[in-house]
Amino acid sequence: MTSVSTTAGADAVGRRGAALVVLCFVQFMLVLDDNVVSVALPSMRDDLGFGAAGLAWVVNAYFLAFGGLLLLFGRMADLLGRRRVFLTGVALFGAASLVCGLAQEPWQLVAGRFVQGAGSAMASPAALALIALLFPGSAERARAFGIWGGIAALGGTTGLVISGALTGLASWRWIFLINLPVALAAVVLLPRLVPESRAGRAARLDVPGAVLGTGALVALVYGLLRAGESSWGDATAAGPLVLAVVLAVAFVAVEARAAEPLVPLSFLSFRFRAVANGATLLFSAAMYAMAFLLMVHLQTVLGYRPLAAGLAYLPYGAGILAGMWLSSRAVARLGMRPALVMSFLITAAGLLLLSGVAPDDGYASGVLPGMLVTSIGCGLSLPALTVAALTGTTEENAGLGSAVLSSVQQIGGAVGVAVLVALATRRRDGLTVEGSQYAATEGFSFALVVAAVLVALGAAVIAALLGRARPPEGTPDV
Repeated sequence: MTSVSTTAGADAVGRRGAALVVLCFVQFMLVLDDNVVSVALPSMRDDLGFGAAGLAWVVNAYFLAFGGLLLLFGRMADLLGRRRVFLTGVALFGAASLVCGLAQEPWQLVAGRFVQGAGSAMASPAALALIALLFPGSAERARAFGIWGGIAALGGTTGLVISGALTGLASWRWIFLINLPVALAAVVLLPRLVPESRAGRAARLDVPGAVLGTGALVALVYGLLRAGESSWGDATAAGPLVLAVVLAVAFVAVEARAAEPLVPLSFLSFRFRAVANGATLLFSAAMYAMAFLLMVHLQTVLGYRPLAAGLAYLPYGAGILAGMWLSSRAVARLGMRPALVMSFLITAAGLLLLSGVAPDDGYASGVLPGMLVTSIGCGLSLPALTVAALTGTTEENAGLGSAVLSSVQQIGGAVGVAVLVALATRRRDGLTVEGSQYAATEGFSFALVVAAVLVALGAAVIAALLGRARPPEGTPDV
């Protein structure tokens, strides 16, 4: 009997490990497509005849669908089945990748990118919820999220390298077509590894809440994207942002009276998760903006070619992996609150180092030190933030918790890029008399100092508030 139970236990552990591998590689594919188009945009413009405004929507269509639909699909995963929604999202993402790879007209590529974003919004929160349920113990969940985050970080940092290599050696179309084998493998393998899971009690989707919540998120993301392209006072940016506020107020009013709300107010008011998501918002705003600004700075001020700029990011991925390897150990030894405060402060120090990169600095002496410190702090932060933001989620709401976290990350990133890029541009334009390289460096430095302040503010929020929130039994001490 002992032998049989031991074998069954080993098989279950093996299936969980294999499922984690499949889920992580799908996440790698999804994150890869966040930025894989960046280097290939000029080739797409030349091949398909994009105008300047239309070309931006190759990037923006993905973020609009992904950020706007996360909340809806996260709740659908809880109600309809997380494995089912995940597999539907992966299949949709794969089909859209094929459309993008074969596109002959600009509208076809933009439409394909929008559907890719919708597939990501289905697959990403469902996958995170599946991991949370597959690894219920706090220590094993932290390790699983560390692996998940490490693979996602590799997708983010290698996307630029892969894009540059495929575009230069073959065609930009292959940056989409390489998604097909990963999507096919996930659709075939995951049903054999993960059982279906859904909320334990029957519930109906809150249609008014879904319409208002999704509308508010879509309007918010669209307004932020437009603000990044034009200005905050522009009608095409201000109008959607005002609409987002109106829809959000209506959403809260409807949810307060709904029998089966899309997002129960008690879920949002749970203080431990609220503090973690608030810190994530600040952290994402700083890190998304840093990634954008540093890539531009490397190419326009330091003179790196696109592929060289992508390769320059490889140590960043290595630093994130190292930080994630240390993260669960730091939480176990120090507790979640001290570990998060320390990791945020390390990240802020790295951003300050990067803010000092001058036009005549070499890579090893100028860029690399700040990049490594920032990446290690980021790697330390991400798994612990994910565990904290999903604290107390159960079979009933794991998909919702994952969707809220992902929405916070996307909105924080959109806000960070819109605000900090605008600050860098304004600072640069005010110093043009000093020379273009000097002015661009001053704008870059100012924006990264602001990013460091945002991360330090996140550390202060965690230090002041997270310790007063009482996590459920089984979470790491704070």
